[in-house]
Amino acid sequence: MTTTLLRTAGDLHARARTGRRAVVMTMGALHEGHATLIRTAREIAGREGEVVVTVFVNPLQFGAGEDLDRYPRTLDADLKLAEQAGADAVFAPAVDEVYPGGEPQVRISAGPMGERLEGAARPGHFDGMLTVVAKLLHLTRPDVALYGQKDAQQLALIRRMVRDLNFGVEIVGVPTVREDDGLALSSRNRYLSPRERRTALALSRALFAGRDRHAAQEALRARAREVPSTRARAEALSAIGESRAAADAHAVATAAGGPAAVRAAARQVLDEAARLDPPLALDYLALVDPDDFTEIGGDFTGEAVLAVAARVGTTRLIDNIPLTFGAAS
Repeated sequence: MTTTLLRTAGDLHARARTGRRAVVMTMGALHEGHATLIRTAREIAGREGEVVVTVFVNPLQFGAGEDLDRYPRTLDADLKLAEQAGADAVFAPAVDEVYPGGEPQVRISAGPMGERLEGAARPGHFDGMLTVVAKLLHLTRPDVALYGQKDAQQLALIRRMVRDLNFGVEIVGVPTVREDDGLALSSRNRYLSPRERRTALALSRALFAGRDRHAAQEALRARAREVPSTRARAEALSAIGESRAAADAHAVATAAGGPAAVRAAARQVLDEAARLDPPLALDYLALVDPDDFTEIGGDFTGEAVLAVAARVGTTRLIDNIPLTFGAAS
């Protein structure tokens, strides 16, 4: 397969379409995480469909002092990776193709969800992100668009925008791809020195610690629900040597735990990383409802996201994992 490089929306619109068009939006500097998105898009589009990868470094979503100027631009390598992963075309427009006449006067507002977590740390970021996503959806006219779950808040906001504003496109989230040591793949990982990378591993370790604490709680609660608190049952358990297991399960089921314990397990790892050289500087650790990215309470049941953001040296990194609480699990 030969991947075609397109620079204008006119060139893209002139392409004949015979099946579903699947779009993967990127800011370039493609890596294996992007390749996974492209391969998934290829599976969804099928042989008769078309996979389009957009490469556009969007100036609207970079705030003052952020890394717009030094953000890696590697179009030749991006084309090669996109071709190997199965893309039919790479749409790499110039800034004035996306924003003719300068920055747009009318923009998409991310609303309250866009002011939390990443939005609080990077004011205006999500307004700029949604504006360019809306424009690229109009320019590429896909049937389905794919985004990585590593940017969980971004994915949630895109889904909300598409639903609230009736875009008529299917949004697919693709699980986070990690390197062998657990670090989530990111174009910004290349900024890390070897020592900084060792510290940065605390992000994924913290998430895994929270996940493991959660899994242990859920397993013990499940065991506790299977152990009736009757005298006869307690005597039977004692007779077969299970009384301690039952007691432990009931203790866990009734003790303080749940979301608070998950946060505490993750926080302990991050606190230790703050004492490393170089140290990890935490922006936030949050356990949130993915529908609106508000913190969940102790009685929450259903899907949740454990999310973290931190700086190591001058590099800011984010990561998250999904969790399921209570009856839904």
